[in-house]
Parts: sequence; structure tokens; C-alpha cells
Amino acid sequence: MDQNVSAHPVRLYVYDLSRGMARQLSPLMLGKQLDGVWHTAIVVHGEEFFYGGVGISNCPPGGTQLGEPNSIVDLGFTEVTEEIFMEYLSSLGESSYRGDRYHLFEHNCNTFSNEVAQFLTGNKIPSYITDLPSEVLSTPFGQALRPFLDSITISPPGGNSFTNRDRPDSAQ
Repeated sequence: MDQNVSAHPVRLYVYDLSRGMARQLSPLMLGKQLDGVWHTAIVVHGEEFFYGGVGISNCPPGGTQLGEPNSIVDLGFTEVTEEIFMEYLSSLGESSYRGDRYHLFEHNCNTFSNEVAQFLTGNKIPSYITDLPSEVLSTPFGQALRPFLDSITISPPGGNSFTNRDRPDSAQ
């Protein structure tokens, strides 16, 4: 093994966009209990990376206006260097994770976090997060709200958006 290779921790930051309202209202509205409306981000190499309606963004861990995460999941370690990771993110940001490709149910922050987690560690993010859209849409209320929900784009403020750049923090 190369003596210069080091393992970097990879964490999933999990935020409840509903700030507790999903837990309170979901039994009445959906007929089932939801613990939250999850936004996720990957934290690696000292930065938090997430996807939304403006594309891929980054900030210091916990640096969006969402504040501190509701929970942090240790996903494992990666030997992917910061340079290789930035090249990977730039590629994603120019193709499948451009802002105009965002879709609340099928292609969102959690889809991004799951793909990036697998690239870095080989591990998926928890299924209670990735299964949430199908849980909501499996209810009559979720189906009734789908046209409205399909028009929603989520982009937590407080991050630096990057596309077509080598480093996400290179522009101020």
C-alpha cells in the first residue's frame, strides 16, 4: 500500500427541511408517520457538498442557513484525494447534476448524496432517506399534491455554487 495514501472520513449530514412539522402533520395528511423531509449533504475533505436547483454547491460543514444537521451518519472512509474528488464533482455538475436537472422526487439532493457516497466509500445512504419520495407518492394526498410538489426546487442558501470550475471555492 502506498505510504502517501490516507483515509478521509465521509459523513452524511441529514437535515429535516420541515423542522419537525412532517412528524406532526404526516399522520393526518398522509395517513402514515414521516419523521422528516430530508435534505442531505456529503461532508468530506473539510467541506459540505450538496445538490439543489442551482446545481452542486459547497460550504463549510453546517454552513448553510439550515444550520446544524439533525443527524450525522458516518459512511466510512475514502482514499479518493481532494483533487480527484473535485474533478468528479465538476464532471457531475456539467452533466447529470446541473441545476436544470433537479427534480424533487426523482433527482434531488438525496440522489446526489447516495451517488457520491457510493463513489467515495462503496456505501449507500440510509434507505429511510432514499425511500421517502415513494412513501409520500404512495398516498392519495401525495398523489393529489404531486403537480404542486413537482414544481418545487430546493437550494439551501449559504453555499457556493460551482460548475465548470476546477475548485468549488475558487470564486468569491
